[in-house]
Amino acid sequence: MFFKRLLDIIFSLILTVLLAPFLFIIALLIRVESKGSPIFAQKRVGQHSKSFTIYKFRTMRIDTPDVPTNEFNDRDKYITKMGKFLRVTSLDELPQLFNIIKGDMSFVGPRPPLFSQSELVANRKEHGVDKFKPGITGWAQINGRDDIDDEQKFEYDLYYKQNHSLILDFKIVLITFLQVIKQEGLIENGD
Repeated sequence: MFFKRLLDIIFSLILTVLLAPFLFIIALLIRVESKGSPIFAQKRVGQHSKSFTIYKFRTMRIDTPDVPTNEFNDRDKYITKMGKFLRVTSLDELPQLFNIIKGDMSFVGPRPPLFSQSELVANRKEHGVDKFKPGITGWAQINGRDDIDDEQKFEYDLYYKQNHSLILDFKIVLITFLQVIKQEGLIENGD
């Protein structure tokens, strides 16, 4: 875990410095298109089932309901044009580099659920999955992302807990990168 945290810090600092101008441009474009902060901040369940604030680029209107993506009835009603692009390219996740630097997250781990996903939160706690820092990507993300329900997410999270290693983390990062390039498993219009 120490080596994983060290890699998280090194790579998140490098990426933040290299991408700083790009992050500023994205924030500016979001702000030009719609009112509200370009950063979407939301309380999520983190390591040891403790609350933390996750940061993302805002992809939806500011009046969007606070529910999991797969529970939306009409996603198109809330998504912005810039938001659609950010979600398809997964660029909306870039502000989570700051969550990694702060120590709230890792590059790889179970995605942090909303508090409203009480069954998923309870299952993770009961089975020790919550000992891991949440990740920008994870085993569930590369196996369905928003196309799977909370029960399936938990099964993938449990697999990750039982098989975690740096090799598995590198595999997840590589598959995530390939899926983003191919635009696989992405719901373009949810937050």
